Amino acid sequence: MKYAEDIIQKFTTQMYSLNEENEKPLKKALQGISLCNKTLSKLKRFVEEKDFETIPSEIYFFKSIKTVPMSYLIYFTELRTCELQKPKAGIQYQVNFLEKELKKINKFFYRNSDFVYYMELGHTYLDHQFFSRTDRPEFPVSPLADYYQFPEFSTSHDMLWSKVKAMNKLIHFIRQTLERLKPGKYKEWQSKQHEVLVWTAPKTALIELIYALYSVNSLNHGAADLRAITSSFEDFFNIKLNQIYKTYSEMKERRGSRTKFLDELSIHLKHKMDKEDH
Repeated sequence: MKYAEDIIQKFTTQMYSLNEENEKPLKKALQGISLCNKTLSKLKRFVEEKDFETIPSEIYFFKSIKTVPMSYLIYFTELRTCELQKPKAGIQYQVNFLEKELKKINKFFYRNSDFVYYMELGHTYLDHQFFSRTDRPEFPVSPLADYYQFPEFSTSHDMLWSKVKAMNKLIHFIRQTLERLKPGKYKEWQSKQHEVLVWTAPKTALIELIYALYSVNSLNHGAADLRAITSSFEDFFNIKLNQIYKTYSEMKERRGSRTKFLDELSIHLKHKMDKEDH
């Protein structure tokens, strides 16, 4: 499984670099689709050659590993379609088109509300049916679309979970585009401006925290990528984080504990609780 995790780590680094480039959305989508397909092909070969020793490892792969590039593939595919179909002239025509796209996304979430609810609450009792090939449900499963379909490389719900994550990314892109077209009109969904807070611990500690949150899919139901999480923390704490991947690599090479800040947080929180109990 470490090989598959290394593939995803490399993919995440490449995706971060791609998102940092100031390319036009259509060009970025095409580059992203190519990268996603290459990564999925590597993961598919891994499954064909190694397969899985246990059901939990199979569930982990199809729930948390494959869905990373798969969600981006769906996102970039939908983004490409959106950009190609979007009116070329007339701001109001473009706004109307994008608002209709948001309505389509809302309908998708409504149709799959039970599954989204299950995932949002962090339930696992149906994971053996949703994310395992060896315990397939008896009901037929129809693919969402021909994004990337191979029977032995798919479960009943890994594609759906990938699309949920992709649609969250697409919502963010559409909102940003609408804001550029009509500045100020689409900021109502954003929360009120927060009080200025300054991060005063080492930057390495914040990067450690960011990676921890990213690793457990705790933001945007797992749809938030490292770039988005990092950018949000930079804005919130008024700090600039550079070379986060280099810092992460250095963290992995630490002697002793590789999660010093997280360990310290846990110790201090437990100490506070124990102290308050007495």
